[in-house]
Amino acid sequence: MSEKREDSVPAADPLIDFESAFDDTPFRLNDYRLEDLATLILFWALILVVFAQFFSRYVMGSSIGWTEEIARYLLIGVGFLGSVMAARNGSHIMVEFFYHYMPAWQSRLLERLVGAASLGFYLAMTWVTYRLASRTNSLMVSVDLPKSLIYYTVCVAFALMAIRTAQRLYLKYRDRAA
Repeated sequence: MSEKREDSVPAADPLIDFESAFDDTPFRLNDYRLEDLATLILFWALILVVFAQFFSRYVMGSSIGWTEEIARYLLIGVGFLGSVMAARNGSHIMVEFFYHYMPAWQSRLLERLVGAASLGFYLAMTWVTYRLASRTNSLMVSVDLPKSLIYYTVCVAFALMAIRTAQRLYLKYRDRAA
């Protein structure tokens, strides 16, 4: 038997609603963008490559040489392109503790500063990965593809994260400024 105490502090509304992740919301195609399709294609390619690796090694008794390296690069692509979805939805991992105990104006200010810092980070990493990709001339070990291909994928992902973060910040704060 639990009693509700009169002096208890009500729980603050979280910035991220974790319970909504388990709602049975209907599928709407317009909620998804082109980068989501690219991520889905890379993800299924990763599944097929890992299955081929497993099947060839444990069922056929002879491993396919290129599957491990390609699976590694596909996983990198899925991770970074998946981050574009998180940037678009504002669902990257963050520490919400401080937001709950600040006045509303400080919470909004901190949210804007974090958004601007994230945007700056994405732009800087776009530049760094572009320079790295343009300087990389080597080929992958088991497949005759340039290693710069994976670096360009990461570069595009950072550029898309910057674009989606800028869009999200603009759409969120344009109505408040008016």
